[in-house]
Amino acid sequence: MRIVLFCQQKYSITILYPIYKEAIKQGHHQVLWYLGQKSVPDFEYKGEVEWTESIQAVYDFNPEAIYVPGNIVPYYLPGVKIQVFHGYAPEKPDHWEIRNYFDLYLTQGPYFTRGFQKLAEKHGTFEVMETGWPRQDWIFENLHTYDRYREYLLSTYKKKKIVLYAPTFSRRLTSLPYLHDAIKDLALTRDILLIMKFHPLEKKQWVDLYKNLADEVENILFMDDHNISKYILVADVMISDTSSVVHEFLLLNKPVITFRNISKEKFCQDVSLTEDLKPAFDDVFEKDPFREKRRWLVDNYDPYLDGKVGMRMIAAADDYIKRNGVPEKKRTNPFRMYKSIKTFGKIRR
Repeated sequence: MRIVLFCQQKYSITILYPIYKEAIKQGHHQVLWYLGQKSVPDFEYKGEVEWTESIQAVYDFNPEAIYVPGNIVPYYLPGVKIQVFHGYAPEKPDHWEIRNYFDLYLTQGPYFTRGFQKLAEKHGTFEVMETGWPRQDWIFENLHTYDRYREYLLSTYKKKKIVLYAPTFSRRLTSLPYLHDAIKDLALTRDILLIMKFHPLEKKQWVDLYKNLADEVENILFMDDHNISKYILVADVMISDTSSVVHEFLLLNKPVITFRNISKEKFCQDVSLTEDLKPAFDDVFEKDPFREKRRWLVDNYDPYLDGKVGMRMIAAADDYIKRNGVPEKKRTNPFRMYKSIKTFGKIRR
């Protein structure tokens, strides 16, 4: 099977890489990475994989399957266009928006499968299969990879716990304008090392503000690399808002504190006042009141921490092609066609 891994953003790299590893392991697939402009500088595998920045080159590759952890893919490319999602965010309305770019939705777990199956029945333009989320394969393989790194951080800074602050990029939902002083106060009054990891597209004004905070307080670190999974693994607790990484952290059965999270169903401590951050932090370690809800989340959002998501995703594409053939392009409406061309340009046929 000719496979394209469609990587527009740098955070997509760790999502797609498990699919690449499985394809290479199986030995009979051709794989081409498409790198959008924002992902090229952080793509560490340039010397070992076949990749391109050209949509024309993707078209000429004549793919049979295209895996996309984003919301858009050119309708005019051949191949089964597969939505693999860029995270877990069911509380955001656009998570459920059907944009008519995809033939197949590969869902993370039963909760998402039920929702998208209803949408599939309504629209009749795509299929749904439950596979798990590919970055969980990376998590599975690296559960203990950073144990020594964690011990190094704790011993170097002489702290007992690691806290990860990972806010959302959404202007409407981000906690960045509110938590600066509360984050500083928490770091100064609790026995913790506080790691800050922001969305790669975060505005410079917020990055600079919090980088200055890290320069000011010894036990606050600001990390610039794109691999947030590394810090999810080493941290004991996460502070966030309405970010999809909240669910990634909870799926490891570790506690989270959120600021004004918009989810109707809460799986973690949520505060609406900055002065409540410290009491919530203490409560997490003394009582852990959301332990049982986290267990439900694991069972329903994504129970597939087995290292086989990439294998299931490749099998899903193969099954789709055997039943339906390889689409020459995706039928969609004029607006989506226009947006495809505006975003990616035209190709020579």
